[in-house]
Parts: sequence; C-alpha cells; structure tokens
Amino acid sequence: MKRALFPGSFDPITNGHYDIIKRGVKLFDEVIIAIGVNADKKYMFSLEERQHFIEEAFKGHKQIKVMTYEGLTTDFCKEVKAQFILRGLRNPADFEFEKAIAHTNRKLSKIETVFLLTAARTSFISSSIVRDVIRNHGDYAQLVPKSVRVK
Repeated sequence: MKRALFPGSFDPITNGHYDIIKRGVKLFDEVIIAIGVNADKKYMFSLEERQHFIEEAFKGHKQIKVMTYEGLTTDFCKEVKAQFILRGLRNPADFEFEKAIAHTNRKLSKIETVFLLTAARTSFISSSIVRDVIRNHGDYAQLVPKSVRVK
C-alpha cells in the first residue's frame, strides 16, 4: 500500500489544501492528513475545530484519514507507516522552503517527498491570508471548503 502523509497546521484548511489532497488520492492508496501540534504556536482555530473542518470536508472519502501528531513529521511517518510526504507548492518561495525540508527528511528517514503544484485558481490562497480575511470580517467562503465556518 502506498501511503502518503500530508502534514500541516491547517489553520484553517483552504481550497488549495483541498485541491492537493483530492489530487493526491489519485496517486496514493491512502492519504493521511496530519495536523501538527506545536505548543509554541498560537492558532486561530482549536485543534478540535481544525480536525472537524477537515473531517467534514472529506466525509465519505475512505482513502483519506485525519490524524494529529506532535514532534518530527518523519517520526510520525514511521509510526503510521507512510512512505511518502505530500506537499503542495504555490510559488518559487514555497519550493525553496520545502526543498530544504524534503532533503532533511530524506537524510533523516529515507522518506520521499512528492510535490504537487497548486491549481492556478488556488495558488494565491494561504491559511494566513484566510485568517486575515476572517479577522477583518471579509468574505472568505470562496477560499475554503464549505466545512470551514466561523462562529
């Protein structure tokens, strides 16, 4: 079984993430969406809310699992027997950042990273942009899956 881990904070999940995951399940038998927990990071949405947003967005997709983890992504990959890390790239800056992480991960664990380019229609979307739109009471509906709702 080819299993990929798609790690991130997903604060919140965006349509860019959604697109990468939907395309990733065509390449892998299973995709685990892994919500990383970092005690030093301040999130807009709680871990439970982020997990709920993702689970609702992919309800009924048996190839997709949602899990949370702390620590090194490569350690979690070993724990869940994922042979691949799936990452999306929006722009050259993403590539440079992700390339360094992918080289480090491969050095530490032999786990391969697979990059997918985001769709042109979602390449401008980031979680930080979505959070800014939400904080300023803007219309964020077209930037995130329908499951993302602000109280």
